[in-house]
Amino acid sequence: MNPIKILIVGCGNMGASHATAYHHMPEFDICGLVSRGESKNKLNKKLQADYPLFEDYNEALAQTSPDAVCISTYPDTHEEFALKALDQGCHIFIEKPLADTVLGCEKIIAKAKEVNKKVVVGYILRHHPSWMRFIEEAQKLGKPLVMRMNLNQQSHGFMWDVHRNLMKSLSPIVDCGVHYIDVMCQMTRSKPISVSAIGARLTEDISKDNYNYGQLQIRFDDGSVGWYEAGWGPMISETAFFIKDVFGPKGSASIVAKDAGGSGKSDDVDSHTKTESIRVHHSEIDSKNNFVHKDDWIDMQDEPGHQELCNREQAYFLNSIQSDIDLSDHLDDALNSLKIAFACDESVKTGNIVIL
Repeated sequence: MNPIKILIVGCGNMGASHATAYHHMPEFDICGLVSRGESKNKLNKKLQADYPLFEDYNEALAQTSPDAVCISTYPDTHEEFALKALDQGCHIFIEKPLADTVLGCEKIIAKAKEVNKKVVVGYILRHHPSWMRFIEEAQKLGKPLVMRMNLNQQSHGFMWDVHRNLMKSLSPIVDCGVHYIDVMCQMTRSKPISVSAIGARLTEDISKDNYNYGQLQIRFDDGSVGWYEAGWGPMISETAFFIKDVFGPKGSASIVAKDAGGSGKSDDVDSHTKTESIRVHHSEIDSKNNFVHKDDWIDMQDEPGHQELCNREQAYFLNSIQSDIDLSDHLDDALNSLKIAFACDESVKTGNIVIL
């Protein structure tokens, strides 16, 4: 088969990682790099390549006639860029969230079905063996589940620029929250029925309509509850940025990442997906209320790093094209997690519980 010609749109952190994956996969042929700034030049230099460079997406799409497009730009461009690519008959890999509105997501999904092209959303944790194991262990704990997760980032320098730009269209609990809401839905395999959320605007550097810290709670129809918090900015505490914990009637499962969860790591993208180890606690007690079993420690030290996870995402994208995988469930899940995240955003802004 001829290599799949792919256009890379957005050459920052995630775009560069995806481009690196394509660069080393003979099944793909990068036909252009698109960005408004210097990131495309830096990426060419990093890859020791001479890929065509473009400032304008429409020009790049017209000139390169790609078979596929990788979209890693800010969320407020996703709908427009995805629909244009699909109209030109391209498959799409797109960073989460699929779009910055529910309607935008629905338009992309409908268009993909209409033109019979693949759309894969960058839910990186779905390709992480440690997170798959974490979800598997959670499903052994009985019902209901209590799920506790966060990802606070003490962002500064370049990452504060990135986060401020993201907050022009989305809040942290929407942009980051879709990952962990998706995890909660996989753990419970249950329907979410209501959400409540709170938020705070801790800086004048963002719109008065947005907030850079948020916390959400989700209730599921099996009685499970989930909690997630996310904050971005130079004022955010690092003390509790790495909580990934779930417990049920039979015990608990907790990600224990002593290195990745340490001081100075909250703004390190590579640390956000690491688990290092999973601690499984068993709740069974004897007649004297002493635990019957010791905790189990599952060693995850050989887990893939951030780049390897991006490689796995692109291997899945390739397989979806070559094997004509039905991505209906994949897209339904992406839409579902975003609907929940936006409901949480509505709860922050209205002060009300939102019934789903």
